[in-house]
Amino acid sequence: MTRTNELKYTSVEICAGAGGQAVGLHLAGFRHAALIEIDKDACETLRANTERSPEWGGCKVIQADLRNFDSAGLGITPGTLDLLAGGVPCPPFSAAGKQLGREDERDLFPTMLRLVDELEPKAVMIENVRGLLDPKFAEYREEIVKDLEGLGYEACYWDILEARNYAVPQLRPRAILVAMRPEYARYFEHHKPAETRVVTVGEVLHDSMRTRYDAVVDDPRTEGAFKRWYEKALEGVAPTVVGGSKKHGGADLGPTRAKRAWAELGVCALGVANEPSDMKDAERDLFSSAGPKLTVTQAALIQGFPPEWRFSGRKTAAYRQVGNAFPPPVAQAVGNQIYAALEAAAKASER
Repeated sequence: MTRTNELKYTSVEICAGAGGQAVGLHLAGFRHAALIEIDKDACETLRANTERSPEWGGCKVIQADLRNFDSAGLGITPGTLDLLAGGVPCPPFSAAGKQLGREDERDLFPTMLRLVDELEPKAVMIENVRGLLDPKFAEYREEIVKDLEGLGYEACYWDILEARNYAVPQLRPRAILVAMRPEYARYFEHHKPAETRVVTVGEVLHDSMRTRYDAVVDDPRTEGAFKRWYEKALEGVAPTVVGGSKKHGGADLGPTRAKRAWAELGVCALGVANEPSDMKDAERDLFSSAGPKLTVTQAALIQGFPPEWRFSGRKTAAYRQVGNAFPPPVAQAVGNQIYAALEAAAKASER
């Protein structure tokens, strides 16, 4: 993944998680002033990756509960911020979260709207699960749009983007809302990829899986096991990678239907493997009858993270960060469109 634009416009992101949306927006040319997240391990991930890169200079990682967050602490003059973005919590609108919507205490749309009011950014980008666009939430969506209009924004679009269409080897539909102030919204052009080549799990994981099997090259089963996995993995894309809840046990790759889909790709979905450097049980991690388990690093590649992005915390905590992330390539595509609108408005004002 490469950055497509000059790092020119500023952004603040809430509910930043492990940085999936932040990576994508950074690659689209947005320089983050702050990444705000409540989870300790995710904050460590953000710090570990941003502090070692000069390109992320000036980015503050803030661990905070947004319901008690005072935006004045950011030191940003209202109206000067280019983009306020965030993947507000999904459970209020997901089937797994019982779709309680506004009745769910985890719903942070009101908090996001408060921050829009306080910071007055030029553009707003909000990401959530596909369920938010279900008919049962139509009235709530209309209220959100009306609230944004009352704050001086135009909703450019609210649509479902499928990660598979952005070279992400995964079925992951996400609901994306983009709103901008009228002087910028007039230049915004929303378009989905006209033609896409599906990138398979086998293509993305070939090198990392080869490395894992090479670590046990003396085992006579190695070549056969790798070949069986690779032939299956070239057949398609993964089901949605899920992070799960802290209230439940260790990490695995999803419910029963998802496990069956993983099995068709030659992957054992009953747990997460250790990285090659920490592998203690090759039988468990590589040679189960269902195929190899994925490492956290491999799950991140399926999400579209760059290989150099690292995740902090123990294995289960790291995997949950990956599973709850927004695929960077999708965020980059949306970011490119917002960037283009800001550029067009800037050029028009110079005439």
